[in-house]
Amino acid sequence: MPRLPAKELLAIMAVATLIILPMLYRGNASGHDMQFHVASWMDVAQQWRQGVLYPRWAAGANYGFGEPRFIFYPPISWLAGAALGSVLPWRVVPGALIWLTLVLAGLSMWRLARSALPESDAILAAVFFAANPYTLMVVYFRSDYAELIAAAVFPLLVLGILRITANDRKAIAGTAVVFAAVWLSNAPEGVLASYSAAALLVVLSVIKKSLAPVLAGGAALAAGLGLAAYYILPAAYEQRWVDIGQVLSIELKPVENFLFTHADNPEFVWFNWRMSMIACLMLSATAIAAVFTARRRRAAPEVWWTLAALTALIVCLMSRYSLPVWDHLPKLRFVQFPWRWLGPLAVPCSIFLAMGFSELRKKWLAWICVGATLAVLLVAMIATAWWDNQDIPDLKRAIASGQGYEGTDEYTALGGDRTDLPSDAPRASALNDDGDPIDAADGVRLHVQGWDAEQKHIGVESKVPLNLAPKLEYFPAWHVDVNGRPATAIPAQDTAQLLVPLQPGTYQVDIRMAHTWDRTAGGLISAFTAATMLGWALAAARRRRIRAFPTS
Repeated sequence: MPRLPAKELLAIMAVATLIILPMLYRGNASGHDMQFHVASWMDVAQQWRQGVLYPRWAAGANYGFGEPRFIFYPPISWLAGAALGSVLPWRVVPGALIWLTLVLAGLSMWRLARSALPESDAILAAVFFAANPYTLMVVYFRSDYAELIAAAVFPLLVLGILRITANDRKAIAGTAVVFAAVWLSNAPEGVLASYSAAALLVVLSVIKKSLAPVLAGGAALAAGLGLAAYYILPAAYEQRWVDIGQVLSIELKPVENFLFTHADNPEFVWFNWRMSMIACLMLSATAIAAVFTARRRRAAPEVWWTLAALTALIVCLMSRYSLPVWDHLPKLRFVQFPWRWLGPLAVPCSIFLAMGFSELRKKWLAWICVGATLAVLLVAMIATAWWDNQDIPDLKRAIASGQGYEGTDEYTALGGDRTDLPSDAPRASALNDDGDPIDAADGVRLHVQGWDAEQKHIGVESKVPLNLAPKLEYFPAWHVDVNGRPATAIPAQDTAQLLVPLQPGTYQVDIRMAHTWDRTAGGLISAFTAATMLGWALAAARRRRIRAFPTS
């Protein structure tokens, strides 16, 4: 593996620093998803202090009623954000995470580019990839840190597929790890990576006139899914317990997000058209560079045709005419935005530009033009982004006080409406069958004895029948014990608040997040896959040692 020289690493770090520099004096760029991610980081960090190492339940969501966010949202971004927030001031965590991710993106692209380009051109491809226009849009207008992380390792997935095609058996394990990392970072990017990898393996099998790339690559992708099964299996199985269809609500469907769409919402149209202009810029640059480098397809057919095929796939799926494909290919519609393909498009765009400029006499002049274009885009985004210094302090106070934060529609329990949940509800209350409160005057006493993210303990003394209503959203994974024996919990009508029906008497009610069978199965699959890959790697290393030092 080629080593990255210090000056190239410094160049990547300098570009990453330049991109986040405005955040040091203007505050954080508060994009569409910033509050969602920051709230998740703070919630996880708080649960770590409670001893919950791998959270499943976002306790502060829905203003304290909670939601199963960490079952469905991939873990890498919220674990990374919580880890940074545990050692850094929260106000600098978004910028720190962006900086680290951009450096990772540059390193990933440099590793891929070195397989097809000289060292001097590989670093230019790496710098452009780290600062490509779509990345700038994600940083300044979307604040989708999870997608940013997934896109950062995408070049390594392409590299792994190329190495598998070159009969490098060691690449199977590396590709599996990278593919798992994409899925564990961002589910829509996982879908994009799956279809991209499948298409590239087919193209390379055609070039090689052999099924070997498909078979070996398929094994790598299957192993990657196995490594990520501890997240994927529960997320897939437990979707039946929440209103996951809300992820495709108004303005979130693919049909509404093709390039240059029209709608009644001016803000939505403004963002879509801006993203469409970015798409046109990147698509044009990729296509022109691919034409100028077409003769390279004979010298390095695998690399050129792989990148060309990826570009063609992206162009097709960003076209409005591809809507039937979006409607019928499994899970593709959950990508939501066709312009999300700009993340993978940045890979061929970076390589083709570097490949094309490498043949110019004054390639430095061409790169200056590219740099100037990116600088103009960066200045324009800085000028028009929404800057905020209060989001993070407000979220910090809300979570610390127990007030909580806004939840998400797609993680709401079936039959419930999170907007009907009373934000000022006490941790435990008693309700009659009509949903009206019962108080101490009616012979009811409640004692909240413990209240952590995944465990609630409530003492009940009542002279009348009641429904115990903890400040908790119903979810089938909640296990309820009443006086040490399993009891039934039901969702409240309309709100889906968790209710425990009780007759007159004295009770100890214990509620805990159960370890469901799907989480156990997913964990076992991931452990088995990891053990199998480790055993295979050790056996291969032993065979190499034997060949290198044969016994007499």
